[in-house]
Amino acid sequence: MIHLVRILLREIRLPLLEPFRTSTGVVAERRVVLLELTDASGAVAWSECVAEAVPSYSPDTVDGCWLAIGEWLAPRVLGRPFAGARQVHAALTRGIRGHHMARAAVEMGCWGIESVLERQPLAVAVGRGSRVARERGAPPRDLVPTGISLGIQPTPEALAQRAAAELGAGYRRVKMKIEPGHDVEFVGAVREATGPSASLTADANSAYSLHDPAHLRALEALDAFALTMIEQPLAHDDLVRHAELQRRIATPICLDESITSDARAEDMITLGAGRVINVKPGRVGGFTESLAIHDRCVPAGVPLWCGGMLETGIGRAYNVALASLPGFTEPGDLSPSARYWARDVVQPAWTMEDGCLRVPLDRPGIGVDVDVDFIDDLTVRAVALQ
Repeated sequence: MIHLVRILLREIRLPLLEPFRTSTGVVAERRVVLLELTDASGAVAWSECVAEAVPSYSPDTVDGCWLAIGEWLAPRVLGRPFAGARQVHAALTRGIRGHHMARAAVEMGCWGIESVLERQPLAVAVGRGSRVARERGAPPRDLVPTGISLGIQPTPEALAQRAAAELGAGYRRVKMKIEPGHDVEFVGAVREATGPSASLTADANSAYSLHDPAHLRALEALDAFALTMIEQPLAHDDLVRHAELQRRIATPICLDESITSDARAEDMITLGAGRVINVKPGRVGGFTESLAIHDRCVPAGVPLWCGGMLETGIGRAYNVALASLPGFTEPGDLSPSARYWARDVVQPAWTMEDGCLRVPLDRPGIGVDVDVDFIDDLTVRAVALQ
């Protein structure tokens, strides 16, 4: 039984070790909304809202989520008993459109509370919520493979050098951000530098259009480099043209921004708009919807992987738990803490072992300790909801 009595909402500012550039812009510092949830039993869990400062990747923003949680979402869960985290999902979606990332922060925090109350690791609680995992008798994996996402670099040579170095450091896959003018030559340089067996992907963040012949030629030319996938080449809300593109290219299309729900995953499969899905639990509204996508895609033979939103170690804990499910067969954007932060907000920091992150299965909850003193130092605003 979950019975929340308090949510402490905080915003912190955390600088990245290096600016991260995509086709939608450059991020040098993360504004991060953190939630500290307290149950009537005294159990505490932390969660993270993955929204960005501006609506470039998603309509959700830091300030919009702050408002949504305080005004509409927290009042639906505070002081009200729930049989489990799945019931929280229903309470947060009824009569509310959008606000996926705000809803996910609250809902996933309740999964964290539930795992503390039941004295189970978060990954075990998540696995128990998957019909496919239960039917297969598949326990959470103790290691999940990780890839690295590289922002747009100034030259093909710089990107190739960086990609080769990261593969040498143990990452199982390199994802390259691309945009028109920073695509074919850049990807070709990386393939030449890393050899034919390296797992490489390209992520366009919706930067291309089939209406532009140059864009189409570039996307077709990427077939020459045996990429594992091309992620989200076209508009975030356009499944029809992704289906057209998939018929024209051999490289599997992976959809990210387009998949905001289990229903959209069903649409992708039905239309043939892609062959792989990047599941970001914050983008789809939390674990309950993520599990529905997982349980739909596994029987359909659609590979999954867990994407990242430059999370702190708190958000990383939730992603690692999700990625431990059997359907997540591709390396995720689950880089260790040192990839992004001089100092993370959890202890121990997330580290990589032979190209993998270890799933914390030896303790209840999210598996890491939150550095509250450090978070206090980083906090720029806070409000207690109760």
